Amino acid sequence: EKGPVRYANLMYDRRVVRGNTYALQVLPGPDPLEIQRQREARRRALSRKRAKEQMQPRTPEPVEGREHVHVQTELYLEEIRDRIIEVDVECQTDAFLDRPPTPLFIPAKTGRDVDTQIEEGELFDFDIEVKPMLEVLIGKTIEQSLLEVMEEEELANLQAHQRAYGELRNAELAEVQRLEEQERRYSEEKERRKRQRMEMLKKQKETTEKIAARAFAQRYLADLIPSVFNNLRESGYFYDPIERDIETEFLPWLMTEVEGALEKKVLGRTVLDSLICTVVGKRLDAFNHKQLPDQTE
Repeated sequence: EKGPVRYANLMYDRRVVRGNTYALQVLPGPDPLEIQRQREARRRALSRKRAKEQMQPRTPEPVEGREHVHVQTELYLEEIRDRIIEVDVECQTDAFLDRPPTPLFIPAKTGRDVDTQIEEGELFDFDIEVKPMLEVLIGKTIEQSLLEVMEEEELANLQAHQRAYGELRNAELAEVQRLEEQERRYSEEKERRKRQRMEMLKKQKETTEKIAARAFAQRYLADLIPSVFNNLRESGYFYDPIERDIETEFLPWLMTEVEGALEKKVLGRTVLDSLICTVVGKRLDAFNHKQLPDQTE
């Protein structure tokens, strides 16, 4: 373990199996009960997290036409990306770092050095030779000045034309805006008049329908009310309170009393008939007992 570690070589990698793989010891798998217990614990944690998220107050739903957007409220904004930018950087050391710098190449000198002496006035006369150059410089300067002046005048004319065109364009834009505003007002007035006309026609139609419905209802109810009252009167919904009191209170009481009196009369007659039968039977027996002694004598 303390020796040098050799990387990128399969011969020294502990994860590579060498030799016969049939005699390898198979490690026992995880316990099913432990796996089930871990799953239950994970499920309970997820359910608690979901319940906690549901109990937290949420942002109300956006109104129609809008939507919620995630906005950073920190002091320093951070660029949020779906994928983190990864950059590969390589570094290579200089192979000639220890080498001394290459000396400057100086070619060997060849040939012979020769010089020439020029006295004053031998080549040219400055006052005479400088005149063409001065004429050219002055002419070019004057020409350049005239061109610059002409350019400035042309720029001034262009600016004047631009100002005139801008004023004309602004006037035309103002006129166009006025016409557009006038057209908009006309359109709004037209739409308002159309709405008023439609509302008036709608109200007139509603009024006509109401009048027609009222006339139809009156004409329909003219014969309906008497017939309804007649049917209700015939069905007994309209009655005389005295007559109804006599029919519901007096007549039942009278019939009850008459039935009681008739029952009493029938009972009295029954009792009288039984008494008469008893008396007649007793007298018949007494009469029979009197006749029997007389016959024996």
